[in-house]
Amino acid sequence: MATADTIAAIATAPGRGAIGLLRISGPIALEVATSIAGSLPPPRQAGLRTFRDRDGAAIDQGLVLVFPAPRSYTGEHLVELQGHGGVVLLQLLLEAAIAAGARMARPGEFSERAFLNGRLDLAQAEAVGDLIDAASRQAVVAAQRSLEGAFSERVTALADELMALRAWVEGALDFSDEDVDWLADDGLRTRLANWSDSLDALIAQVGQGRRLREGLVVAIVGQPNVGKSTLLNRLAGVEAAIVSDQPGTTRDTLREHLVLEGMPITIVDTAGLRETDDRIEQEGIRRSWSAVDKAELVLYLVDDRHDEHPQDLELLARLPVDRPRIVVRNKCDLADRSAQRLDAASTGIRLSAATGEGIGLLTTAIREFAGLGAADQQGSSFTARTRHVLALAETRRHLEVAMRSLAASSAAELIAEELRLAHAALGEITGQVTSEDLLGRIFASFCIGK
Repeated sequence: MATADTIAAIATAPGRGAIGLLRISGPIALEVATSIAGSLPPPRQAGLRTFRDRDGAAIDQGLVLVFPAPRSYTGEHLVELQGHGGVVLLQLLLEAAIAAGARMARPGEFSERAFLNGRLDLAQAEAVGDLIDAASRQAVVAAQRSLEGAFSERVTALADELMALRAWVEGALDFSDEDVDWLADDGLRTRLANWSDSLDALIAQVGQGRRLREGLVVAIVGQPNVGKSTLLNRLAGVEAAIVSDQPGTTRDTLREHLVLEGMPITIVDTAGLRETDDRIEQEGIRRSWSAVDKAELVLYLVDDRHDEHPQDLELLARLPVDRPRIVVRNKCDLADRSAQRLDAASTGIRLSAATGEGIGLLTTAIREFAGLGAADQQGSSFTARTRHVLALAETRRHLEVAMRSLAASSAAELIAEELRLAHAALGEITGQVTSEDLLGRIFASFCIGK
């Protein structure tokens, strides 16, 4: 899908000592670059040239790289001018390109053209942005794997198998007037069940990838004076929250964004949960419960010096039943106990936020909850977005309807339609099925020049 115009943009942040990069892509990219740099070097060979404006005045001296269509990042003629990184120099280069017939690129337009010209699928194009925004080494590795196509390959393999299943059902429709009941064949049920298992495995891995990119929201809750703020400070590595023996010191939620062993985390410290007549503290407690509702994981703190408190049992019972939680028995140093996991599932951990003993057990448990273990560190994950999670959830919803319809011996037309809708939802991930509005939202979040 060729585009009619040529675009140009500064592709690196200018600054003292930096290499400045101007990208030009489109049908007349070679002509635009020639007007600035004179003769162009052979494809994929750097050539030293003097860059000039439309009046012939020298602007800068630097390297020129030419990537003819279709073997370029965008699939179009693409030229890179590498000069010195001064703000004024790069702006003059951009003005020279525009004067020669190019226009200023929109945010993400280079990657958008790569997608439209078949150089990248949509998941790979999004991985470009994820690579730029990666907040940890693991996130960089995961984004790079997505850019290389690891995620897309999994989605494509599922889509191909689903297409074969759809063909089976369509066959039942085409030969419905014959004495062959294809939908009664146990082979179809078996293949659908196997495909469902493969889909669930991908959904789990996509959840891991989303957390690597977008992070995990964790709320620290409990009664007053159990060490919530001390735990926040320990995890954050800074004195982010005021710590005091005075009950009710924390009156509002406090958020800290950090990277915990390679995973972005938003830790929310909350006001102590208790009955109080103080209206300000009551508002803080209301906000604490609101934070619990929005969290993906709850760390419920108790004082390890005391046995189970009835109030703790009551508060734990008030947590949403579908909200995962880890019960943290804090202040084990004051109870003269050692830090340890209290169960194999890591839903109970004894530690000391004050001394740091056992914090490693907690961080490991959080990563395990997020599905990020040793396998991720070996580079088996890929980056993913909430959009992908929702698309896979929609795929699963239609699959479940199709499987229920098959079990109930419903009409083949109903089963075929649900499988078609599942296939369409899956295609939204790589861009086989997409809309202009979706593309606009995705690429508008990119940097200019990417």
